[in-house]
Amino acid sequence: MKKKIFIKSTLATLLAVFSSTAAMGQSESGNDIDWLKDVTERVQLHGYAQGGFNYTHQGGEDKATFELKRILFWANAQITDRWSFLFMHDFSSVVQEYYTDYRISNNKALTVRLGQFKNAVSLENPLSPTAMEAIDVYSESVTFLTGCGSDPLMGVQYGRDLGLAVFGETNDGKLRYEAQVMNGQGINKKDGNKEKDFIGRLEYRPVKGLNLVATGQIGRGHAIKESLYNPDIKEGDDYKRNRWTVGFDYKSPVFNVHGEYLEGKDGCATSRGAYLTGNVPLGKGVDFVGSYDFFNFNTDLGMDQHKAIAGLQYWFYKKCRFQVQYVYKSAYTQGGQFIHGANHAIMAQMQIRLDYAKKKQ
Repeated sequence: MKKKIFIKSTLATLLAVFSSTAAMGQSESGNDIDWLKDVTERVQLHGYAQGGFNYTHQGGEDKATFELKRILFWANAQITDRWSFLFMHDFSSVVQEYYTDYRISNNKALTVRLGQFKNAVSLENPLSPTAMEAIDVYSESVTFLTGCGSDPLMGVQYGRDLGLAVFGETNDGKLRYEAQVMNGQGINKKDGNKEKDFIGRLEYRPVKGLNLVATGQIGRGHAIKESLYNPDIKEGDDYKRNRWTVGFDYKSPVFNVHGEYLEGKDGCATSRGAYLTGNVPLGKGVDFVGSYDFFNFNTDLGMDQHKAIAGLQYWFYKKCRFQVQYVYKSAYTQGGQFIHGANHAIMAQMQIRLDYAKKKQ
């Protein structure tokens, strides 16, 4: 409770500071007005919270809990028309992002980014949880292959890393590219070896509403612990860590859908998966959400898992919504033998998002 009060107070204080600064600018004269007005117009504040209730049934055992998943706040400052800076913190976790962008070209063709930010692997990973249909956010394959948390060899990386990126778009926004050089060790960490990860991303929009995405990664990981999914790699080992994906995203007034095929190579082990997720509007602010997700953690060991999601979401204010979903995960197998029973879950989540930007006069 104290943590929630602190967070609310912090957000309120920040908004009050910028609002009062703008008001002060209106009461002064000359250069003071211009300077204060310029500062408030260049800074934008954003924040969101996601929390709810989960009930799970697995192996004859029932669990039920309220949980606060994320409380993120970020500020981005447009220092000049070419140079900007962003800082993002998760109050329920750790500092997530801090980076600076500098646009080299006169148009959007070439921008350089330096700092900590999301890696470009997969269609889903760069997207915000506030835009994802599933309450548990990303597919199993994306969560494992991008470092969002389910790969024990790398630990929880939140899909982010420290590094350098160049990106841009051409052809009136139809073609977008991104190239990254990253540590490969994850969030708020120094590199575990001398190798770097090289990541590429290419997006193409041939027609309105359709986006085709291909990504790839070449690198060497440094294992922080051993993994059930890859018993040949030991803690402290450096190993080959490559990924590639192809996917699509289609949006229309009738339905929205996105899907992807993903494959990874960790040492000698291959993992692969695919998913299809979408939503259909049912009425004002109400959507039906559905997803099917398959992932094989190690094709040599036959580590298959299937996941299906069905539910509803209600957008009650701009980027704010209430979600309820049923989630089924198949019994996890290894070489045809059950590791644990099937998982049935009912999830409910409330999402609140606020964006503050002073409009230019």
